[in-house]
Amino acid sequence: MMFLKFHSLDENKQQRILNAAIKVYVQKGYDLASTNEIVKEAGISKGLLFHYFQNKKTLYLYVFDYCMGLVVTDFYEKVDMQEPDFFERMRHINLVKMELLNRYPDLFRFLESAYLEMSSEIRPEFQERLKKFSESNTDQLFAHLDTSKFKNGLDIQKAIKSVLWTFEGFSAEVLGRAKAMQLDQPDYEAAYKEADAYIEMFKRCFYK
Repeated sequence: MMFLKFHSLDENKQQRILNAAIKVYVQKGYDLASTNEIVKEAGISKGLLFHYFQNKKTLYLYVFDYCMGLVVTDFYEKVDMQEPDFFERMRHINLVKMELLNRYPDLFRFLESAYLEMSSEIRPEFQERLKKFSESNTDQLFAHLDTSKFKNGLDIQKAIKSVLWTFEGFSAEVLGRAKAMQLDQPDYEAAYKEADAYIEMFKRCFYK
């Protein structure tokens, strides 16, 4: 309900505002991002921006929800949820991520910057969003698996969690390395190969 006025805009104008916000937030980070820069980039007045969004924080969270929603919708259309093998599904998930990274580079740059955003004004709400997203998607992503390949006596749920936690940490490390090297984006091809090596290692550890 809060964004009905914004949604009533024609799609081109919506995209112009969203693209401007994404560009400025990625370049400056949340604290240094200026609504003056966003409206200049979008070609609209500041009063008009605040007609649609309450403040800079509201706009930031809307942009995050928009980017995440678009990527997740496309992601679930492409991932083979019928693949019963856990590690093959993980491999396919990584391939789809690579495809989406190439298709939506600006969106992913924003999501990557958001993941590393440390602003005290935005981080608590952003972390809550990430937590809800992770909880709701983990069950969906790994439903209907064939667990017969796992070693006898292994706690399969803990094994799966350990793999997911490893990849969460790995993703953070990849983003952190790129930021430390002042790269526009990580080397996704190299990251995919490294992730595949982890998959093979876990497969040897957990499968019969």
